[in-house]
Amino acid sequence: MLRTIAVSILALGLTLGEATPQRRQGEPGNFDYYVLALSWSPSFCETPAGAASPQQCGRRPFAFVVHGLWPQFEQGFPEACQVPPPRLDHRIVDGMLDLMPARGLIFHEWDAHGTCSGLPARDYFDLIRQARAAVTIPPEYSGPQAPLTVTPREVVDNFIKANTGLTSAGIQIDCDRTRLREVRICLTRELAFRDCTGRPPVCRSASLVMPPTRGQ
Repeated sequence: MLRTIAVSILALGLTLGEATPQRRQGEPGNFDYYVLALSWSPSFCETPAGAASPQQCGRRPFAFVVHGLWPQFEQGFPEACQVPPPRLDHRIVDGMLDLMPARGLIFHEWDAHGTCSGLPARDYFDLIRQARAAVTIPPEYSGPQAPLTVTPREVVDNFIKANTGLTSAGIQIDCDRTRLREVRICLTRELAFRDCTGRPPVCRSASLVMPPTRGQ
């Protein structure tokens, strides 16, 4: 069931992989930088896939959650670098649910992206935790109890204001027709902010809704 949820996430185009045709199978550890993808959980929870994900879309008040930490080339990205992937210990999965609140998503991210990092599973998920800790979420988005109406530029500016060293070239916004879906931040292999390259996700909406977080 949860693996089905992860597939549903992919069908919605929430990964950088679906944002560009430049993916290719790569060699583990051979890449240039990372993208930390932070999904606005309340937007996901308003989709059919979210309705089928009680772990993420129950009563817990998730705001930004980690979608993934994706190895990137300067142009394009590797994917599924070990087939079949090394087995993922369920204790690692359980330990990541505070940041990535769906087991199917965690398994998918390891299979598709973690195997390209060149790291053992535990080290890769430790790195995800470090990458998330390196990014400060603007206070405006810490857990709104009413819908927010924002512009993509406003979201970028607020993240820049909250994170010393982050520039507009190092952050990308992903949206559907009405809602903010993700903020993607480009990081060096040492988790410092850097510019993004390649083809960014396209968000043409002048105004976006950020649905409120769910019950406390």
